[in-house]
Amino acid sequence: DTPLTNIFKSQISSLVIDVIENKKQSLIEYVNAFIFTHIITIFSNLQYLNFCPSLFFYQYLSFDNSPPTVFSSTLLELRVCLENFTDCLYLLDGRFNQLRTLHVKIFDITFSSLVIDNKDKLPNLKHFLLNCDMKIDGYDELLLPLLHRMLNLEKLCLCLTVCERNRFIDISDLEKDIINHMPQLNKFLFNIYSTICFNDQIDLPSNEDIQHRFKASKDNKMISCIDYFPSRKEGQCHIYSYPYRGESYKNLTNNFPGGFFQYVHELTLYDERPFEHEFFLRISQSFPFIKR
Repeated sequence: DTPLTNIFKSQISSLVIDVIENKKQSLIEYVNAFIFTHIITIFSNLQYLNFCPSLFFYQYLSFDNSPPTVFSSTLLELRVCLENFTDCLYLLDGRFNQLRTLHVKIFDITFSSLVIDNKDKLPNLKHFLLNCDMKIDGYDELLLPLLHRMLNLEKLCLCLTVCERNRFIDISDLEKDIINHMPQLNKFLFNIYSTICFNDQIDLPSNEDIQHRFKASKDNKMISCIDYFPSRKEGQCHIYSYPYRGESYKNLTNNFPGGFFQYVHELTLYDERPFEHEFFLRISQSFPFIKR
C-alpha cells in the first residue's frame, strides 16, 4: 500500500458494489462473501454500504454457516441480499454495533440446525426493512424474537408471506407482537400474506372480522383481504399499509378491494372462481403501470 492508497481507503465513506451475473461462476456466493469481508476490512471509515442489489436469488450473500470475521464501528447503513436468516443474525450479533439502518432481502427464513443465541438488544438500530422471497414457517419463533431486540426502532417495513400458523396475521397480532414492543416506532409499512390450512372448520374468520379489528386500530391506513380456496383447503389473508409501496402484487383474487397502485409493475392472479370482464376493468384502473 502507498500513502495515497491509504488516504483513499480512509476517505471513502459511501460505497455501492454490484456484481454482473456470470452463469459460468458456480461459486459466486463464496466470492461475494470474500468481497464483502474485504470491503469492511479495507475501508476503515465506511458509513454506507449497498452490497450487490442486482443479484439473483441464487447469488445472494451467504457466510456458509460460519460468522464473518469482520467488525466495524463506523458502518451506519447497510443494504444487502442474504441467502438465509442465519446470515442476518450474524450481521446483527454486535459486529456492526453502530448500525442505524438495515435493509435486508432474505431468500429463505426457516429453521436451522445451528444454534445462534443472539438476545442482545440493538439500541442503535432505527430503521429496519425486511423482504423475504419464500414462505416463512418460523414467524413466531424466529422473526418476532429478532424484532423484539430492536427496542428503539423508528421505522419498520416488512414484506412477508407467512405459513404454518393456525391463524391469520391481523392488526391485533401486529399491535401485540410488534408495535407494543417498539415505543419509538412512528412509521410502520407492511405487506404481509398469511396462509392457513383448514378441513371442515365452520368458524373461519371472515374479511369483515379482520376489517372490524382494523377499524378499532389507531391507524386506519390499512387494507385486508381474505380468501378461501376449498379445493386446496387453504385460506389466505393479505394485509397491507396503504398507499401500497410495493412493485409487485401477488395472488390477486376476485375479492380485491380496489385502490390505486402506482408503483406496481408486476401482477399475478389466482382464484378458484372465474374472473369476469368487470374484474379486469377494475384491475386496469387500479394498476395502470403493469409491465407483466
